[in-house]
Amino acid sequence: MKIAILSCFYPYRGGISQFNTYLYNELGKDNIVKAFNFKRQYPEFLFPGKTQYVSAEDMAVPIESTSLLDTANPFSYITTLRAIKEWDPDVLIVRYWMSYFAPSLGFIARHMKDKCKVISILDNVIPHEPHFFDRPLTRYLLSGTDGCVTLCEAVSKDLLEISPDSRYAVIQHPLYSQFGAPKDRTQMEEKLGLEHGKKNLLFFGLIRDYKGLDILLKAFDELDESYQLIVAGEPYGSFDKYRELIDASPAKGRIHLFLDFIKDSEVADFFSTADLVVLPYRSATQSGISSVSYHFEVPLVVTDVGGLKETIGTRGTGLVAKECTPEMIKAEVQRFFADPVLRESCVENIRKEKVRLSWGNFCRQLSEFIQSL
Repeated sequence: MKIAILSCFYPYRGGISQFNTYLYNELGKDNIVKAFNFKRQYPEFLFPGKTQYVSAEDMAVPIESTSLLDTANPFSYITTLRAIKEWDPDVLIVRYWMSYFAPSLGFIARHMKDKCKVISILDNVIPHEPHFFDRPLTRYLLSGTDGCVTLCEAVSKDLLEISPDSRYAVIQHPLYSQFGAPKDRTQMEEKLGLEHGKKNLLFFGLIRDYKGLDILLKAFDELDESYQLIVAGEPYGSFDKYRELIDASPAKGRIHLFLDFIKDSEVADFFSTADLVVLPYRSATQSGISSVSYHFEVPLVVTDVGGLKETIGTRGTGLVAKECTPEMIKAEVQRFFADPVLRESCVENIRKEKVRLSWGNFCRQLSEFIQSL
């Protein structure tokens, strides 16, 4: 098949771009694949982070792409559409994770639907931080697709609420593996300035309100001195409310902050020190952080929101807090460390998941779904 993928690729950074690179390379083993990239993904004033682009330390994999789509310039929609039509694919795949992209991607999808099969890979249907315009914009995008791929059942449920007749397949998020092997724990603790011999909790990734770092900080106040907390990620928005909690915390000296975008070359430093990754999310679909955690065979504590219970709790790779509260997070953290057999079981189940969640398996299921339409 000739497969066009329209989304963000190198030199854009982040999990979506990394996912697309793996998808491009794996599909390219058995198909002719072309990447159509953004010329401008977001206007700078809409982007809450420091930069949208990779640096030399990110270990990002460059791939050849055609950069045409400017989400803020409707004229570029036509230019991009014309280029994809001229390439004449059998399949167009678009990635969708927030309603900001619906006008541009939806326009192209709707005009390609008569020319080829159009597949949307949906990271989210409703964003974690919703707005009144999300549903109508998402419907606009979905009206241009022949089928959708979701990465967990929770997103499928959202999809069917908005578009009950959608044809879809659930294919779980594959694992990222570009971060290399685990490193020596003692050396990484020294590098990061951590105390040796502690139970290390890791909160990793972009810091946004829905991810519940404040909940974890309050839970950590109640944990004894055998624990230390590592917070590694770039704040999207003000960090002031978290700083106030930390300054007032009796555990302040055991909270270690690394408030920057963590480059791919640095990811192993943090996961190699971690005993447990904690995702105290207020809302979620699936989490790319869990894929990184699996790569390093680190169990998780998550909240019972979105697809986290489905992808972690039912797989036995971590523990699920029934409520998104500091008390419940604390209880699950303590339960994990109280039972060495539980940790061994989680790690064994993670190893099984690493076999199941390969990119080859993902693309095989994706191809079968495309053929079924």
